Amino acid sequence: MPSMAAEKSDVLLAEEIKQQANEAFKANKFSHAIDLYTKAIELNGENAVYWANRAFAHAKLEEYGSAIQDASEAVEIDPKYSKGYYRRGAAYLAMGKFKEALKDFQQVKRISPNDPDASKKLKECEKAVMKLKFEEAISVPTSEQRSVAESIDFRTIGTGTDPSYHSLQVTAAAVAVALMAILLLVVRPFVATVVASAALAIFLVVNKTGWWAGYTDGFLTKSQILNIDVEPQYDGARIEGDVITLDFVKKMMDDFKNQKLLHKRYAFQIVLQTREILMALPSLVDINVSDGKHFTVCGDVHGQFFDLLNIFELNGLPSEENPYLFNGDFVDRGSFSVEVILTLFAFKCMSPSAIHLSRGNHESKSMNKIYGFEGEVRSKLSDKFVELFAEVFCYLPLAHVINEKIFIVHGGLFSTDGVKLSDIRAIDRFCEPPEEGLMCEILWSDPQPNPGRGPSKRGVGLSFGGDVTKRFLKDNNLDLVVRSHEVKDEGYEIEHDGKLITVFSAPNYCDQMGNKGAFIRFEAPTMEPKIVTFSAVPHPDVKPMAYASNFLRMFN
Repeated sequence: MPSMAAEKSDVLLAEEIKQQANEAFKANKFSHAIDLYTKAIELNGENAVYWANRAFAHAKLEEYGSAIQDASEAVEIDPKYSKGYYRRGAAYLAMGKFKEALKDFQQVKRISPNDPDASKKLKECEKAVMKLKFEEAISVPTSEQRSVAESIDFRTIGTGTDPSYHSLQVTAAAVAVALMAILLLVVRPFVATVVASAALAIFLVVNKTGWWAGYTDGFLTKSQILNIDVEPQYDGARIEGDVITLDFVKKMMDDFKNQKLLHKRYAFQIVLQTREILMALPSLVDINVSDGKHFTVCGDVHGQFFDLLNIFELNGLPSEENPYLFNGDFVDRGSFSVEVILTLFAFKCMSPSAIHLSRGNHESKSMNKIYGFEGEVRSKLSDKFVELFAEVFCYLPLAHVINEKIFIVHGGLFSTDGVKLSDIRAIDRFCEPPEEGLMCEILWSDPQPNPGRGPSKRGVGLSFGGDVTKRFLKDNNLDLVVRSHEVKDEGYEIEHDGKLITVFSAPNYCDQMGNKGAFIRFEAPTMEPKIVTFSAVPHPDVKPMAYASNFLRMFN
């Protein structure tokens, strides 16, 4: 049994280590801060502050599952420690679990009723929950949802309104007028007016004109889209006909570099043509690299357009002779996500085999709603594009295999052994990511240093060890797993005895992590990975998360 003097010594030492951890946190060395907080906890595990601080560091690394665990431990130790609830609520918010977050912020408010910051965050969380309930109330069942893309024909944009859509509007008005005329004969004028107005409103709602909150779909939307003319004074990049050329892409990138937007008419064309290409692809795409040729794999870009341009400066533009795979998470967090996604999609349209695109966990409605892409699209394009991108993201492949030896996914491997490539090919990917199963694990899982499997530090997916990686490779006659999904100090990390490489291509992530970016070049026939690292380049003074939800910006 330790003496009182030894216990006192441990408490003092733990406090010293906590101070060191705080300094590491301030220097954005979050992994090091976690290690130090862990040492403090080992010396004095009954201090709620240590747990809450470690939860905050986990949240900075997007390890929200671990953040929730630590914050829960903090409030168990001290049920009146408001910061514990605060940290847990923030982690729930970051995961899109608004109802759970609301409970924690309500508890913060009860403990600290006069705290204006707590009141502000509670109010924002209440608004988010109300919005969620509203969206659930007006949502259309999946089986009844109509394709946004199929209501748009970019070839007719700017050529005038489809007469059939005018006729629908005329019909709606005629129905309302006729109904009012009939009612006037049999009921009082006031009642007739109310009933007819209600009938017209129901008609508009059924056709989803979206008067309630800017939700635009149905016949009015197509009429509006068809009237998007390219103004004579527009001096940006233009697509001539159906073919997207290298000259157009270069002009568009140069415009983006100068913070000029692409005309919506051409943005529609790029996204719609990309959709046609992606729809035809399987969930797992096989890529062949001929002897003497090379292939480049990039990780997360996260809306860092100027770093994307730097990759092309260092490694050349995508082409048949210089093909790329971008391994998901093209958007969110960085505030130039529209520029990134239109550039990648334009290259895909220009030459489908010059660039391959994998889905990441941020190519989803739930993530885009929270982390900025949805807000950015509304600001730079329109509400219609929010729906269109969400639809097209569902067509992105989930995995690629190069030369039958290199397996590439955004996140990682699976909760069970025995998964074959044929199982991945069979995934019906045309949906929002589910919360469990193969598709979820492909997008969310992470490697761990220990063998076996463990809970996910993110709260979604799982963690898997080197033994899991080696069995998967052996079962499928593969040599290497390449994945992304995690920021790394050097832009990459080699794990699991060289059988797994993480590559991350967003340097100085969110303008605060100080990490390098990286990409991997493979050259046939050896296909040995050659890793190139690079540093962040300057960008215009638009902060990361500039378009993110109000409540999330509060925590950043």
